[in-house]
Amino acid sequence: MCTTTSSTSSTSPSKNNNKKQKLNNDDDGIPVPEITQLDHVALTTHSDAFGVDPLPISWGHPDPMIRGPVICTVRHSSQRNAIGAHSGSYCIYTGLAVAAGKLNPDYVPNLKLTSPVFKVGPHPSWSDPKKIASIDPFGHLVTEAYAKYLEKGFDIRPTIAVTKAHIDLPECREAVAAKRLIPDGKILLASGQSICSKAAIEPVWYLPEVARRFGCTESYLRQSIFRMTNGMYPELITRPDIKIFLPPIGGLTIYIWGDPDTIPDEDIELTCRVHDECNGSDVFGSDICTCRPYLTHAIEECIKTAQRGGCGIVIYYRKEGRSLGEVTKYLVYNTRKRQEGGDSAANYFNCTERVAGVQDTRFQALMPDALHWLGVTKIHNFISMSDMKYNAIVSTGIKIENRVEITAKVFHGYNAGESYKNIDEKELHKTKGRDYNYDKPVLDEKVVPPSP
Repeated sequence: MCTTTSSTSSTSPSKNNNKKQKLNNDDDGIPVPEITQLDHVALTTHSDAFGVDPLPISWGHPDPMIRGPVICTVRHSSQRNAIGAHSGSYCIYTGLAVAAGKLNPDYVPNLKLTSPVFKVGPHPSWSDPKKIASIDPFGHLVTEAYAKYLEKGFDIRPTIAVTKAHIDLPECREAVAAKRLIPDGKILLASGQSICSKAAIEPVWYLPEVARRFGCTESYLRQSIFRMTNGMYPELITRPDIKIFLPPIGGLTIYIWGDPDTIPDEDIELTCRVHDECNGSDVFGSDICTCRPYLTHAIEECIKTAQRGGCGIVIYYRKEGRSLGEVTKYLVYNTRKRQEGGDSAANYFNCTERVAGVQDTRFQALMPDALHWLGVTKIHNFISMSDMKYNAIVSTGIKIENRVEITAKVFHGYNAGESYKNIDEKELHKTKGRDYNYDKPVLDEKVVPPSP
């Protein structure tokens, strides 16, 4: 039977003891894991409560053993050193699987065959919190860096997975047919498929540095997240000793064309696009925005760079609707079409603010972390006209040599280069979106209504 309590203890550990981080007989510095008995629910935990003994983390230390593993699983509640849960927004489905009797909550994944298929790091940026604070740089090296912890019985989950794949895009096949892309059998196949390496990354936030980047105190950051999630994470308030947070948000995927080992070499050409998710355009081809053409253009340029001996990177962030979500995005679509004067470039962002109270919540302050994880120090070709992204990247010390021109939304935060050189604001006001006639019945011209 499960009972709910407001216990000040984080666990019902199988073994209670008064010694902090009890060592095993080998005295190797690794504590004995305490396995939580899932026979009750603690609503929250407190820093100085009996039995609460999180494994220490020295964020930014270059040695993973001294840095320490991120423990955020339910098996080690007393030793857990992170708030939240693995799998980002998908963590709720894990609870559903347990509730449906499909998943044993005590299950520990078999990670034996999951190690990365290509090497990433370590890089100097891994030991600089000002460079990486939203990713665990050792998140893909769990089976290697923390093998002794795993052998001892700790349940430590990877937050990064590294693999390889073939990418099959109709735009690449069209580029091959138009001879913009030439198959070489190595980067690009005759079928139009390209061969790439990729990494999936879950967010892991180091709260002190995240707060610094957003210009607020750590305490206010914790309070704001706690408040705006309706108290979903009370430990943000009750556990100031825990500095790591796994937020329930989407992560990111990195696609790499060419040899990943060349990325840190500033003398080897690097092409890059940082792309924020747009499901309607990216997946379904909706033409109310131009996100998919930007994305596919960047992929084409990445392939060309790789064929020249360089490397191409596309970083795909799950930030649907400027991180406001797809429901808000569609509400904004309706507002844009129904506003007085119709859909216009001049009011593009004003409509978002009218619905959501803010124009954009992507806040690119954390975005460059993925580049630093890869060891990027110089981008030769940046396929983006977003000033927000450009400024965020260069402010962290990464050099950008060339901003590749693409037609962009120039009314707010975008730089369209030569494309809009001779177009002033008055001319831009003439740009209008298509009228969908939301409130008017549309008759097919070929259909003749019956006579009364």
